[in-house]
Amino acid sequence: MDTKLKKYSHSIITKIVIFIIAIICLTGIMKVIVEVEIENAQLSNALEDHYFQSFTYVQESEKLVRNLTSLIEEYKNEEHILSGGTISEDEWGRVERNLFSKYQFDSRSYNPELSKEINYETFKQEYADEITQARDKMIKDDLKEYHLLLQNLEEYEVPLFYTSDGKNVFTNTTLTEKMQFETYPSYMTFEDYKQEIYPKETKENEYLYRLTRHLDRLDPENTVVYVAFTEEFLDSKIKAWQENKVIATEKLYKLAGFLIGFIFSFSYLILVIGRTSFKDQELHLNAIDKLYNEIKIIICIILIPIWLELVKEFYRNIDIFLLPITVPFAIVGLVLVLSVVKHFKNKSFIKHTLIFSLIYKIVTFVGDVYRSGSVGVKTVLIVIGYPILVALTFFMFPVTIGLAAWFAYKKIKSFNAIQEGVETIKDGNLHYRIEVGGKGEFGRLASNINSITDGLKNAVDNELKSERLKTELITNVSHDIRTPLTSIITYVDLLKKEKDASKVKEYIDVLDQKSKRLKLLTEDLFEAAKASSGNIPVNFERIDVVSLITQGLGEVNDKIEAVDLDIKLNHPEGKMYITADGKLLWRSIENLLSNILKYALRGSRVYIDIEDLGNEVILTFKNISAYELNISADELMERFKRGDESRSSEGNGLGLSIAKSLIDIQRGKFHIQIDGDLFKCMIYMPKHKSN
Repeated sequence: MDTKLKKYSHSIITKIVIFIIAIICLTGIMKVIVEVEIENAQLSNALEDHYFQSFTYVQESEKLVRNLTSLIEEYKNEEHILSGGTISEDEWGRVERNLFSKYQFDSRSYNPELSKEINYETFKQEYADEITQARDKMIKDDLKEYHLLLQNLEEYEVPLFYTSDGKNVFTNTTLTEKMQFETYPSYMTFEDYKQEIYPKETKENEYLYRLTRHLDRLDPENTVVYVAFTEEFLDSKIKAWQENKVIATEKLYKLAGFLIGFIFSFSYLILVIGRTSFKDQELHLNAIDKLYNEIKIIICIILIPIWLELVKEFYRNIDIFLLPITVPFAIVGLVLVLSVVKHFKNKSFIKHTLIFSLIYKIVTFVGDVYRSGSVGVKTVLIVIGYPILVALTFFMFPVTIGLAAWFAYKKIKSFNAIQEGVETIKDGNLHYRIEVGGKGEFGRLASNINSITDGLKNAVDNELKSERLKTELITNVSHDIRTPLTSIITYVDLLKKEKDASKVKEYIDVLDQKSKRLKLLTEDLFEAAKASSGNIPVNFERIDVVSLITQGLGEVNDKIEAVDLDIKLNHPEGKMYITADGKLLWRSIENLLSNILKYALRGSRVYIDIEDLGNEVILTFKNISAYELNISADELMERFKRGDESRSSEGNGLGLSIAKSLIDIQRGKFHIQIDGDLFKCMIYMPKHKSN
């Protein structure tokens, strides 16, 4: 069964048969549409259950109600029109504005230096005749429309109507009372904010809004509108509607049948067109497919008005000529549409257009020359190419002029932006950015100038920061050195005067402590200077970072227990190798651990996480600070800066700075983050690449 399906589904015979079925269905659809138009049938009648719920019923009185509401609401009577009552302020305002614009361009009396009010007064005096003529023309047009509406009302014998606003009356009957109109089998009344429609089935008519929207505009206090349909009139209309319903139902069934057949046949053709089987990945094109797609679409569009004109030409004998006219048009149209569909399936719809082909060739050629040439070559290319473009597109010369003007304006605007930006930067505003879009010379020039500005700004910022750090360094070093030095001097003076041996020993211990403190500070300062200058030799080797930290934590375990900290080490199973200098790396980690031991909250946990990021290994240290961290991460990285701003704790603030410098010279990255009292440090080291 599957083999047979594969054999017949894409065969040429099957395709031809289905194509013929599609043509028959398409021709049938077009034939039904023409017949509906000729017989003046409304297909909507086939779906309507009752005449009073039909579009036809509303259509009988819609024009009448529209004319009545226009007369009673807008035109009223001749005196009202002649007095200008029908001219609204908006309408007259538009007329005056148009005349004033003409005055501005044509009159020598207009003075742009004067105020609009003064010019307007001059305009009304100079253009008094034109203003009067414009007003008279509007009145004359409204009067003409008024009499045309009255003439239309005179043609109505049925429906019967009566409308009045208390002063003006428009009617075609002697009936004037609402009760009189209610005696008829179908009526509509509008009076005292009430709309009454009979029979009740009419209220369910979905097209009734086409009547009520006109009536809703009227003043309900003074206006009445009565419309009634006589029995004879209704009988004839109902009979005609029933006959039309029979015709419409027949046509609707035919149309639905042909439409379903066309949808299925066309869908099949879309599915199999251009392929020999369902597994066929290649789309096979023929001679018709070589025609450009937009040309095929234009031909299809042109076929429609030609077909309509031929149908109108043979209108009287359409039964004879409809099929001979329609079938060739349907065949040509369907073949062209299927060819376009084939290009959609082949993803070549845009590429296989004449416009795309021409533009692609021109752009490719110009682009090759433009990219390979200097500014001079590009200028020559534009000078030579533009007249050629104008000559080729003389029928759209304004467009090419507009494009050229736009291109020139854009380039001049870019040049001016660069010029102004350079002036601004020259005046010392290094934060200014030159914004020039595009990737041309001006764009690259603006980008290069911005890069230079960024470099200058960074250099200035670094210089300012360096000066600030030097000042802070001198201040902090002076403070940290002066403290132990002052103590040494003080205790030396006391030692000279003291005779008590026990106190002498006590003073010597203090002197020993302060001298060691001064020595340590000096060594740290020297090490920080060496680290920041990069003069420390680095011996890169393969290091198992997990073992390094595990052993290091063992060495400082006594210190950890002394401050009652709980170390939580998390790392992947197995060894994890990085490329670093073991001594310098441990010195950095040791400084960091020393910082944690000094400033971490006693009795809290310290988390050390080791993660593999692919090309890098990250070491993360997290702890809760015992002191309030009211300082930014950047400031904390500066030398002699401590989270304990009161400087009551031990330490000189060099630990983090030294650690960062040592990590930097090992090609790693050192970052810290502060979130409330949470201190977080991250060390990124390059992962060792095995040979």
